Amino acid sequence: MTIFQTSSNKRTANEYVVLVYRFLIVMVLYSVGRILFYLFNRSMFPHVDFDSFIRIMRGGVMFDTSAVLYLNALFFLLFLLPFPFKFGEQYQRILKWVFMVINGIGIAFNYIDIIYYPFILKRTTASAFDIVSHDAGNYRLISRIFYDFWYIILIWILTLFLLERLYSLVRPMAVFHGKGWRYMVSSLVALVLVSGLSVIGMRGGYMPSTRPISMNNAGKYVSSTEEMSLVLNTPFCILRTWGKKAFEVRHYFTSEDELSQIYSPVRIPNTTEAQRHDNVVVIILESFSKEFVGALNKNLNGGQYKGYTPFIDSLISKSYVFTNAFANGRKSIDAIPSITASIPALVVPYVISERSGNRINSLAGLLSKEGYQTAFFHGAPNGSMGFDAFAKIAGFQRYIGKNEYADDEGFDGVWGIWDEPFFQFFANDMNQMKEPFFTTIFSVSSHHPFKVPEKYKVRFPEEHMPLQKCIRYTDMALKEFFDKASTMPWFKNTLFVITSDHCSESDFKEYKTAVNYYAAPLIFYKGDGSLVGNNDSLAQQIDIMPTVLGYLNYPKPYIAFGNNLFDPLAQRFVINYLEDSYQFLTGDLAFYFTENKLTGIYNRTTDPYLSKNLLGQIGFENEQKLFKAVVQQFNNRMVQDRLVIDAK
Repeated sequence: MTIFQTSSNKRTANEYVVLVYRFLIVMVLYSVGRILFYLFNRSMFPHVDFDSFIRIMRGGVMFDTSAVLYLNALFFLLFLLPFPFKFGEQYQRILKWVFMVINGIGIAFNYIDIIYYPFILKRTTASAFDIVSHDAGNYRLISRIFYDFWYIILIWILTLFLLERLYSLVRPMAVFHGKGWRYMVSSLVALVLVSGLSVIGMRGGYMPSTRPISMNNAGKYVSSTEEMSLVLNTPFCILRTWGKKAFEVRHYFTSEDELSQIYSPVRIPNTTEAQRHDNVVVIILESFSKEFVGALNKNLNGGQYKGYTPFIDSLISKSYVFTNAFANGRKSIDAIPSITASIPALVVPYVISERSGNRINSLAGLLSKEGYQTAFFHGAPNGSMGFDAFAKIAGFQRYIGKNEYADDEGFDGVWGIWDEPFFQFFANDMNQMKEPFFTTIFSVSSHHPFKVPEKYKVRFPEEHMPLQKCIRYTDMALKEFFDKASTMPWFKNTLFVITSDHCSESDFKEYKTAVNYYAAPLIFYKGDGSLVGNNDSLAQQIDIMPTVLGYLNYPKPYIAFGNNLFDPLAQRFVINYLEDSYQFLTGDLAFYFTENKLTGIYNRTTDPYLSKNLLGQIGFENEQKLFKAVVQQFNNRMVQDRLVIDAK
């Protein structure tokens, strides 16, 4: 049996040695991809030093092995078939194409996340394909991404060239010269052996009691949750979440009475005050992290920080502000159900989940029954991110997008109508509506590709981060909207709610933590100036609906997973889902739960960088019960379609 042999034109080797060699090529390229992922996003991982990075790289081998074996299962099978014809030129050419296509796609997904990670702060999962299918304008965005991030495409092409060269360096030759019964037996033994080893590699272990590794196993190699993205690879995350059900029935509490006593989303108003019929306007600002608002960061940068939102800063002094507020998700598609229907984004966005057909109550639906006119405004082309479809499900009577704006002069060429003209259009349209009305507007300009209108390029020049000039532009557009709206007859009788859809890449280390990745502004402003103050209790997007309804003295029961922030007795917590773990904030503590198991407890106030895990030192049983009750109520009501209170 010959292992290596040099022919006149090419080096050959034992076929099994060649198989291992080609497997190792891909493994090395996955590790290179992990290094690139870190280098391009190193500001997002400020606590990773040399030793921890080596540990991360070592842990990544297990996930890379699993992903590479899954993706190359067909290649392995074709390579190991026990027939001599497989060494023919045509068959080897087919094998090469299978290898290049499969691994080219896998490497591409890893490289895509190099540029996508700062926007969602997690590896891409299978739900991304559903999100893409909901967006009517993806072709423009994709072409723009190709243009802006051409260097990633170039790196991918060079990687494929290197992969092809390395693949072709050695050609397999048959053991025992590919003849006779000895070759057939040895080939079958090799096929069985490789299949068994592949199963072990895919599962991440060989013990019968070992469960197949999942994304949460990456936590073993990191000191903070966000670093799990460094250990993982994108193909593994997609494969592990493909076909995964978002909501599974939980049985933490077998008694419904006990469950409801700990936490219940059933809101039964207890008020004797007359119902208000104020107009309500919810303004959702694209990518407006709390970090950008100077008035919410007076201690940042040694007290010298001014921020990028002079108008919002001025409005805050006349508003009721929650200074410790958080988004419930990391994507725009997460935000709309959270804000308008008090449905958090847990596991997958609600609108693309298998339960998106459930009956829900929302601000639009509930207020429509109270005589409100309702409308949702979004300057993007109709169909973008599926907002128009959700608006209809949520009970909005009208959806107004780029189609209804009907003037391409204000189109930015990628996302939609520039914020300045669309906010003016928004004010004019509301001026034609009959009071009371409820409207929601979602801005578009503070987003990649980070452009401002040509006429504002001098006024809003490039800053340290490309997004910052866009934040200034949208803040100006918001000022002009309020200047115009304040002259209209409905203004003083209107409650404005201002928040962001999600946060964006951070410029300060204080915001580069698992907790503050979600820190968002939350401002309540009344047109007559009657609502002023600030509150540092925990707040989240899903609190907006019950808070607005509470402010209006809405008298009927409804379902909301958040709480009325104006009720001092209401529970205070924040819940997020990142990678494969829940993040749960209550009081000064941040809890992390992975697959029903508590994996971390941190004091986010005294330990803002989450470096001291208190797990095992203290119990906090009540806080853990609250988390489990929230998840059980959420999951079970989703599965059982119990998100509304039926009229009796």
